[in-house]
Amino acid sequence: MMAEDQGIAAASAPVAAPAQEATAHGRAPWFTRGVRSIGLASFLADLGHEIPTSLLPSFLTATLGAPAAALGLIEGFADGFAGAARLAGGALSDDPHRRRTVALGGYGATAVLSAAIGLCATVPQVAVLRGASWLARGIRVPARNALLADVVPASAYGRAYGYERAMDNLGAVFGPVLALLLVSLVSVRVAILLSVIPGLLATLAILTAIRATPRPERREHQPIRLRVRPVLQGQLGRLMYGVAAFELANVAATLLILRATELLTPGHGSGAATKIALVLYIAYNAAATLVSIPGGHVADRWGESRVLLGGVACFVAAYLGFAFAGPAVAPLALAFVAAGVGIGFVETSQHSAVAGLAPLACRGSAFGLLAAVQSLGQLAASAVAGLLWTLVSPRVAFLYLSTWGVVALVLFARVRPRRGPGVEAGPFTAESVG
Repeated sequence: MMAEDQGIAAASAPVAAPAQEATAHGRAPWFTRGVRSIGLASFLADLGHEIPTSLLPSFLTATLGAPAAALGLIEGFADGFAGAARLAGGALSDDPHRRRTVALGGYGATAVLSAAIGLCATVPQVAVLRGASWLARGIRVPARNALLADVVPASAYGRAYGYERAMDNLGAVFGPVLALLLVSLVSVRVAILLSVIPGLLATLAILTAIRATPRPERREHQPIRLRVRPVLQGQLGRLMYGVAAFELANVAATLLILRATELLTPGHGSGAATKIALVLYIAYNAAATLVSIPGGHVADRWGESRVLLGGVACFVAAYLGFAFAGPAVAPLALAFVAAGVGIGFVETSQHSAVAGLAPLACRGSAFGLLAAVQSLGQLAASAVAGLLWTLVSPRVAFLYLSTWGVVALVLFARVRPRRGPGVEAGPFTAESVG
């Protein structure tokens, strides 16, 4: 091994001990205080995030009098910040001591910066705060995911990440509902300011999780450096290439809503079509929420590869449905539900597989690269699909996305499952890399 790889292997042992020892003599409980707290943090943080996100278009155009183009510029600016921040957050989170600080600071900063948008009087102020909040949000993601692997036995990664994904999706379901409730009672400004409450509660929840995390036996200085080379080797590298292909198929859900709205408008009218499309989007999020934990159980029992392949297959079927669907509601509903099942399976198994495959001393870098690939891949998928939609047709756009889904199926099929049926051993291991 190179010197860097030797350092990674040496540094990993003391951090891994608690989880590995817990599973060495049989099954260990996985629904621990740390897991519950991280799930609660994800739910509350997404709840707080969805309030300003849902109200931002109205705040910019109606309150500040900005043109609609300002929203696109601000969100594009924020997305770019978030993608870069995920890589930085991964480098910061390799150190198990440092990842605690990063997670706590990221959650607290996101809550305050997002809510402070309600105080803005100009569009540039909104842009700065939105970008800063997404920067903090991006930095915290790898730290949270690495913390979750620290507080759960290795044999239960699937269930733990499934629970976290389910809680995150649940926050996405209830966040817009809470935003609508707030604006019926107070002004848009005040509603955005009140989003700080769930955000700060999420910070307290992540603090509880940090206190439940086993402390490393010794503290060694680790330089802040994104370790890409170990992450792209062996089985973990194969997984990452599959993730990249899948994210190039994973278009923003707003385009799914737009497709449903356009197909339903001729037969139902614009207003009714919009409402039906939003109900279908709720079904999408509900499906993702409901399958995340069962998908994690399957990953723990049979290996992540099967869950990944099943999820991507659902995604490809859904996108083919969007490509060829007509104005009937039922086929569109099936496509939304299939896409929700697909994203629920894939996100859960991606996180679980990375937790098990990544060398322990660069687990933060692995989660940082995963999050960056997810963010930038989705951005590229939405951009290319949007161009094909405009220049050719929506059908061609979804066929293009389906093609990347098929590529992802081929790449994920090359990733070895972490264990066969009936085996209670641990998950993907660092020793399988290389």
